[in-house]
Amino acid sequence: MQNRYTGDIGDYGKLGLLRVLQFAGLTVGVNWYLTPDENHNGDGRHVDYLKKEEYRVCDESLWSELNDIVNSEQREVQALQNGSILNASFYSKPLVFSGKSKAERRSIRERWHKKALSELARMDIVFVDPDNGLIVPSAVGTVKENKYVLPDEIVDYYRQGSSVVYYQHKARKQDSFYMDQQNRLLKRTELNEAAGLALKFKKTSQRYFFFVMQPRHREVIERAVRGMIASAWGDHFEWR
Repeated sequence: MQNRYTGDIGDYGKLGLLRVLQFAGLTVGVNWYLTPDENHNGDGRHVDYLKKEEYRVCDESLWSELNDIVNSEQREVQALQNGSILNASFYSKPLVFSGKSKAERRSIRERWHKKALSELARMDIVFVDPDNGLIVPSAVGTVKENKYVLPDEIVDYYRQGSSVVYYQHKARKQDSFYMDQQNRLLKRTELNEAAGLALKFKKTSQRYFFFVMQPRHREVIERAVRGMIASAWGDHFEWR
């Protein structure tokens, strides 16, 4: 996540989903995986949904809150940490790697992750929001590793008792690539009792939300997602 994305179509989808899970009675924690803003592309400009009725009807209250944030031009994740948007625990410490050696980056990340685990402990759901999604081999150990979530980090949240939802950007790859990533993750020994679920946000800038569910949360999560798909959100989300 970068501050410049605040209030865009991605936020509407992710916060809409998290609100559905919260309304189902689950407590929610969010780790933004916040990284410094970049300016090499036009990402974050996907706000045309704020002019479209097909989006407003999905969650009018959320739509109105994000509309106010975008129009204020104060686009920072702190603006989303608002109980009227999502009554959650948030971890927003930036993960900054620029100018650091590989060893320094590893140490920074370990301390950052340990603090996040502490801050988000005891949450039913932990949502992690990296720019790109689950780490790919080409990014391991590089300065761009902060744009990804590591499998071990997902496992650590799960071992604390939380179900995990992670954001996955869809790049120039087929759906099967991302589904295979998720399936390999779920084969880890530490996750042998976990159940998976995948949602694809279909329009504008396509993305996925992958679930690693604790057995005790599975029924309520799946019921909440079915209800979401049956609502106006069903025009935008697809259960994979």
